[in-house]
Amino acid sequence: MENDILLHAEKIDKRFGPTHAVDHVSLDFKRGEIHALIGENGSGKSTFTNMLTGILPIGEGTFTLDGEEVAPKNQVDANHHGIAIVVQEMGTLSGLSVAENLFLGDEDQFMSKGIKNTAAMNKKAQELLDSYGLDHIKATSSIDNYDFEDRKLVEIVKSTWFDPKILVVDETTTALSQSGREQLFKCMMHVRELGHCVIFISHDLEEVLTMSDTISILRDGQFIKTVIKDDVTQDDLKTLMVGREMSDHYYRTDYGESLASDVAVSVKDVSVPDELEDISFDLHRGEILGIGGLSECGMHEVGKAIFGASYNRTGSVTLADGTEVNDINTAINSSIAYASKDRDNESLLINDTIQDNITLPSMRDMGHVLSDKKLKSFATEYANLMSTKMVGVSQFVSALSGGNKQKVVLARWLGKQSDILVLDSPTRGIDIKVKADIYDLLDKMRKEGKAILVISEEIMELIGMCDRIYVMKDGKINGELDRSPELTEQDVIAKMV
Repeated sequence: MENDILLHAEKIDKRFGPTHAVDHVSLDFKRGEIHALIGENGSGKSTFTNMLTGILPIGEGTFTLDGEEVAPKNQVDANHHGIAIVVQEMGTLSGLSVAENLFLGDEDQFMSKGIKNTAAMNKKAQELLDSYGLDHIKATSSIDNYDFEDRKLVEIVKSTWFDPKILVVDETTTALSQSGREQLFKCMMHVRELGHCVIFISHDLEEVLTMSDTISILRDGQFIKTVIKDDVTQDDLKTLMVGREMSDHYYRTDYGESLASDVAVSVKDVSVPDELEDISFDLHRGEILGIGGLSECGMHEVGKAIFGASYNRTGSVTLADGTEVNDINTAINSSIAYASKDRDNESLLINDTIQDNITLPSMRDMGHVLSDKKLKSFATEYANLMSTKMVGVSQFVSALSGGNKQKVVLARWLGKQSDILVLDSPTRGIDIKVKADIYDLLDKMRKEGKAILVISEEIMELIGMCDRIYVMKDGKINGELDRSPELTEQDVIAKMV
């Protein structure tokens, strides 16, 4: 029925130069539903919702919410219309307290005669955090005191405390541990129970089918189809997303290969206060070594430690030629590549061009004369190798979708021809087709003798791609599992908890 429609999008259109990011898309979102929006990287999902939430201006078309046309000027304006978003990347502002982040743009409620009642703001913020079960986060503390996951949880509170009519969740689950995901899902269910709507963007099709009621598919900026989740399978969704049938055989099919004796990196007694305790292992040439665990197990700190980015690290990271890696410059000069889980803040120059991001670590290797033509050619080659959807390499990285940003990260290190790759959450926010391409690329590099460390919260990724898996718990290695066709998710989980 028409009165069930909470939000109507009419011929929404957006161009970036010659790129038609969203092509006259019309969609209805109903009251009391979780409506998934899926598609490959660059299909237009985030551009569509960024226009709805005020992050981008609307190109053409109209959004009508509860019978009223809305065109938010910014995210705060969108909030005032009852529209909120939890973004994929970091959405809190450094230098502010937790409470200041929660009420950014809504400080008027604490103002009296031009003076802000900070005590009242802190009190309300702590009450909200406690009500979400986040009492370990203190309203008066700087947001910089908290890790990526806790900052995402603060964003969830910020986006839902005022009961928005529309909540957009854009690839947020990829940044969260299982407990964080459960907290997010609880909030999504609450929004639905209030008779409002959640627009849920995710590349995890199992998650989509579990959480959503309705699913709409975009492809190359165009609306393809809306389906009821009970009427489709994952294979159906894959076909709708890519326009052809997709194979499930993403992973390696080889078993029983012996490891090369050549050790590329030896990690010995590495510790980081409150993060890691006496971590030791060898990474061999021609090996994909996996590290997994729950989000707070310390696994993400391992990658930083190897790349020389943990400044309070003890212990040693030693290369085959005896080089000790204690800083980032040494790591890069020693042909080590590192892709961080937090790509916007740690892996990319977000407000710079694709060209500059890809060429930066390789400039020393490209000769003394660096013409713009040479740099452009180099960047274009590796951006195209990763099938990056872009206007051109002069486009700013900030304008790319999350998945295409990740492609730029990988293109950068492919261009560098690194021998040792430390990849933290390499397929986070990546669509099915590109995920398969990345797995093929990893297998190819393994066969070329490169040493690859994959840190991942996706258990099947570890089982499917790795020769060995170290499972971490409480900052320590809690078990080692060898590649085997009999290895199951339960075997890995048993070592995590």
